[in-house]
Amino acid sequence: MLRRLGWLIGLNNKGGQAKKLPDAKPHPAKVQPVVMLDTVQEIAIYIHRFHNLDLFQQGWYQLKVTMRWDDDEHASVGTPARVMQYEAPNLGSDDGYGVWRIDDTDNSFATQPFRIKYARQDVLLSVMVAFDLPLSENEGPPSPAVILKFELLYAPVLENGFEFQASPDGCPAAIHEFRIPPKALLGLHSYCPVHFDAFHSVLVDVSVHITLLRAGSRKAPMKVPSVPYTTTDQVTGESIDGSTQALDQVVSTDLKQVMLVKALLEARDTLLVELQNLGNAINQAIDLTEFTSTMNDIKLFDSFLQANQVDADADAEVSGQGKPQNGLERINGRLDFRSDRLLQNLSKDDVIKVFNLSGDQVLYLWNTFLNFHRDNKTQILKFLRDAWTKDRRAEWSIWMVYSKVEMPHHYINGGFDESSHHVVHKRGSSLWKLTDDPAQIAAMRAELHRRSIAQMRINNRSIQDMQIFGDPSGVPIVIMERVINAPRRTYSENSYMRNLDIMGSATSCTVLSSESGNKPSSTSAAQNGRDLKIVVFVHGFQGHHLDLRLVRNQWLLIDPKIEFLMSEVNEEKTSGDFREMGLRLAHEVISFVKKKMDKASRSGRLRDIKLSFVGHSIGNIIIRTALAESVMEPYLRFLHTYVSLSGPHLGYLYSSNSLFNSGLWLLKKLKGTQCIHQLTLTDDPDIRNTFFYTLCKQKTLENFKHIILLSSPQDGYVPYHSARIESCRSASMDYTKKGKAFLEMLNECLDQIRAPTTEHRVFIRCDINFNTASYGKNLNTFIGRAAHIEFLESDIFARFIMWSCPDLFQ
Repeated sequence: MLRRLGWLIGLNNKGGQAKKLPDAKPHPAKVQPVVMLDTVQEIAIYIHRFHNLDLFQQGWYQLKVTMRWDDDEHASVGTPARVMQYEAPNLGSDDGYGVWRIDDTDNSFATQPFRIKYARQDVLLSVMVAFDLPLSENEGPPSPAVILKFELLYAPVLENGFEFQASPDGCPAAIHEFRIPPKALLGLHSYCPVHFDAFHSVLVDVSVHITLLRAGSRKAPMKVPSVPYTTTDQVTGESIDGSTQALDQVVSTDLKQVMLVKALLEARDTLLVELQNLGNAINQAIDLTEFTSTMNDIKLFDSFLQANQVDADADAEVSGQGKPQNGLERINGRLDFRSDRLLQNLSKDDVIKVFNLSGDQVLYLWNTFLNFHRDNKTQILKFLRDAWTKDRRAEWSIWMVYSKVEMPHHYINGGFDESSHHVVHKRGSSLWKLTDDPAQIAAMRAELHRRSIAQMRINNRSIQDMQIFGDPSGVPIVIMERVINAPRRTYSENSYMRNLDIMGSATSCTVLSSESGNKPSSTSAAQNGRDLKIVVFVHGFQGHHLDLRLVRNQWLLIDPKIEFLMSEVNEEKTSGDFREMGLRLAHEVISFVKKKMDKASRSGRLRDIKLSFVGHSIGNIIIRTALAESVMEPYLRFLHTYVSLSGPHLGYLYSSNSLFNSGLWLLKKLKGTQCIHQLTLTDDPDIRNTFFYTLCKQKTLENFKHIILLSSPQDGYVPYHSARIESCRSASMDYTKKGKAFLEMLNECLDQIRAPTTEHRVFIRCDINFNTASYGKNLNTFIGRAAHIEFLESDIFARFIMWSCPDLFQ
């Protein structure tokens, strides 16, 4: 081994004999200049389209892109190396200004400025920019991550109309950053949607393409320290002190060069596989036969192989075995040049040859990909987006907990029905204690999960959205409970489950894709007509029609073809009677549906209508009241998905928030707010004549195909059990008329959900646990208002739920 090491660094004694040195002081060892192998990280950003989801201001916009290493010690930035404008942006003469530009002061790339005039406007940019990030001298393969930064620049329209105001980048309107982990730097092709923030909701279709390229090789002299030398008995085997450090530097440099060569070989193989996968995915053949036939050519290493064979034979004679003992292995008769042992046994010249050869191969494949991407950019983007969509459930599973919960046939007085809290996990089951508060259990469960995330090391090769991965422990925890029906345990005549087996056990979010297999193909759908998909969003108490725009934007990202109605008829009218609010909403929905039906019928045959609702707080009660109106009866068969965000479906009975209850009492006494009387079931002396009791008996839920109830144990404005439509300990132990009436209301609602009016109905309860530490200690947090409003001010929880079960929202 020592003999090989000496040969590797150019100090091998050909005579093979140890020579005695005279007593004279030796001359310093001469170390040859070291060949430095340089690589560069090339990251290509393809910006396909800018889609305006919900920008508040019209004006001129521009995208700015920068890149840097995520390393404080090496804070070098990426430099735009090449720009490819595939097509001219589809902008009118008044909607575009200038061209793209590169700013050398901060090494940034900026797209052509474009003018945004209206919502859901598309701007086709179709430009690719490739950034080069050089590695430090002889650093080896990339170890830190890369930060990719997008900035949205804004400039208002001047008074003269269409002139573009110069230098909009003085104040970026919004920023969205992504982290490319080290594992991805040897090769990755990924979709990377850019959304910016809640006040600048857009969708920029971006794909990221990464490889490692050879930058070149050069010679750098080695410096030998000026230190005294001492004689030794032998040159071979013992080094003089002055040259030991130099030799160590040479060996260390060579090892890093070997690592670089191995990284290039891995980048080559990754790029080859990804290129073939892309070609197969979009059904476009890429002829790489000539390349693959010569990719493993080993003629350049004949001299090394011959020398290595001599060493192998010698080792075999010593070991007395018939196979080489030097650790070099062949794969299908060929040497594997990614083998650490083979690369470390190469001479310096052979290492350089492998480096140059593999670098040429990677460059050839990279240029082949860029040409292929230019010709097939749209198909490639669609394939990468579909792959990204499928990966969302796995990528975001860090913050999500999945379970199955049995829903009992009927709740009865005298304690919890055991099956109501029989949580089925993959590892087993557990029975909740009767004395435990479900809200406290949910909060503790989420907090334990949050603490485990804080200790977790996220190590994957997918591009990480810093809005989520920037502070993993501050992201909401979502506990999704798929509710299935327990076996029949009662002989109630009011039951809808008399002859129905357990429903939904075969369907869940994990297998919802099987339903899509029964859907007609796009060809047959086009022949049979199109679906009209309408989503109605209803605000809560003293709310605004745009309160739910973040949830709407996420729905639009999943299904851009939906028509949405942001209900306005009850703005500033939410203090009155729910019956009046429901009737106003019903007429508003009917008018909107008719208008969209007429429009769809004019453009082609209308095959089906899917009518979905999303409500926040008492907006959910307004929705259910509207559905109970007789004018809505012809449209009930079109009901599709219902999403309830913290809705008091069972009123405010058994609310445990004493401060909030005091506020409700004041509203009833001082302002005589009718809806508060109805929420607290005090609008009639007989509880069975109250509005809520009557509403629960009306069939407002049974026609929905999917029902998703969102709640938060931190929300003090809506009782936890009421938002989830389940019992609570206080109600189950209440033997008075109020307790019995409450359980009757509950059972009526659950019977509607169990009703066999829809095959494979999906019923999900979602607990959202927000990071309350970011709120600080204030009155809103203390009374539970902060979490109630967070449903409107955050969209991360909606992202998790919708992208985990996209079939429910399509």
